[in-house]
Amino acid sequence: MKRAIGEALKVKDDVPVGAIILKEGKIIARAHNLKEENQDVTAHAEILAIKEAEEKMNSWRLDDCEMYVTLEPCPMCGWAIMQARIKTLYFGSYDLQYGAFSKLELNKIANSPIKIYGGINELECDKLLEDFFKRIR
Repeated sequence: MKRAIGEALKVKDDVPVGAIILKEGKIIARAHNLKEENQDVTAHAEILAIKEAEEKMNSWRLDDCEMYVTLEPCPMCGWAIMQARIKTLYFGSYDLQYGAFSKLELNKIANSPIKIYGGINELECDKLLEDFFKRIR
């Protein structure tokens, strides 16, 4: 999760979210939110990391991969994570309003076998978000 947090710290003018994808314990993709910078509503850290991993694996099937992300994925990202067949998702902060897994339980709707673990380095991830929202308000 520390590497995902490092990615989140690279964000300039967007919600500080970072993501990494591992295959067999090695990082194959890393990304951070670029929605504002790219003016692209789909430029979430998770989507960008999935795209990078797909390119490296030469496949959209990310079987046996793990993803670490600093904030619980939104429904768009959650669905993409399941569709990419990521085996395990670890996230830091819970998104109690829009969380794909804690609030909407997309994995249950889709009957997905994905393993999900939330609250990893939660306080550190929460602080990133709190500091960001204090700064912009």
